[in-house]
This record gives sequence, structure tokens and C-alpha cells, in this order.
Amino acid sequence: MSKSVDPQPVDEMTYEQAFAELEGIVSALETEQRPLDEAMALFERGQALAKRCAGLLEKAEIKVRQLTGEEIIDFVEE
Repeated sequence: MSKSVDPQPVDEMTYEQAFAELEGIVSALETEQRPLDEAMALFERGQALAKRCAGLLEKAEIKVRQLTGEEIIDFVEE
């Protein structure tokens, strides 16, 4: 993550944007040594991105239920 560019506000991101940035943060935290302050800032941003993704998925699920008028059945791998 570049420090010279202000990150996009999480609440303005699409699911794809938020998920891609979250993947980058997870990878950076797993593979790179960072100062504690920087690691904590990345962790906090990651938490906000995960919450955004979950919220957008929930909205999509509600919309699908409204459009189909049916209960969504969880996929079970056999």
C-alpha cells in the first residue's frame, strides 16, 4: 500500500475493489515484516474492508430473495 496516495473511502468501494484490496492487505501482513503501527493500520483497514464486503454480499442476497421470492438454499458439496 502506498503512503503517498490517500486510500479510497471504504464505504464508496464496490465489492470487487474492497475484496481485491483486502486480499492485498492479507498477503502483505502474512509475508512482510512491518512496524507495529503500520501493521495495525493495515489490520484496521482490512477489518473495515471485510465488513464492507460482508454488507454488500448481504444486500445482494436480500435482493436475490426479493427477486426470486424464494429462500436461498446453502450450497452443500457432496
